[in-house]
Amino acid sequence: MSEHEHGKMDITEQEKTFAGFMKMWVWIFGISAAILIFLAIFNS
Repeated sequence: MSEHEHGKMDITEQEKTFAGFMKMWVWIFGISAAILIFLAIFNS
């Protein structure tokens, strides 16, 4: 088995997954904020 060299691993898939995860949370936060603002405006 070859020796591990720091910084040589291909992490493009992990970066794509993390970017998608962060985009999902930004959307969830934005939709939640919009719902709360809607409820506050119309006194629900």
